[in-house]
Amino acid sequence: MSAQKGKDLLIRVSDGQNGFIAVAGLRARQIAFNAEAVDVTNADSAGRWRELLDGAGVRRAAISGAGVFRDEASDARLRQMFFDGTIGRFQIVVPAFGTIEGLFQISSLEYRGDHAGEVTYDMALDSAGALGFTAG
Repeated sequence: MSAQKGKDLLIRVSDGQNGFIAVAGLRARQIAFNAEAVDVTNADSAGRWRELLDGAGVRRAAISGAGVFRDEASDARLRQMFFDGTIGRFQIVVPAFGTIEGLFQISSLEYRGDHAGEVTYDMALDSAGALGFTAG
């Protein structure tokens, strides 16, 4: 993948009508994919080297971002999803890579503001089910 502009990575939330809308203006974003290994090493393992069980373990994705809200409706929607503990359908678009889509829960929502600046937020999403991937 060639170098891409960070602003081109998009996080969208379901509009409830089979579409997605962009979440507030994210200025910094990060995606992390993790898979836990299942160790099946035993007394018969060759040379006592660790062995892992293929295809086992828990997989998860964590998305985080920081920025400013586009409008009061965006702020209110994500804030309500957080306080309700709602699991919603999100879409993450990674340029020159593809689109990740699935259920996520907002696990962190933080607000901050400087005296002479706008109010900003940090948000973290954790996957809550199987994710789909469409190559870009």
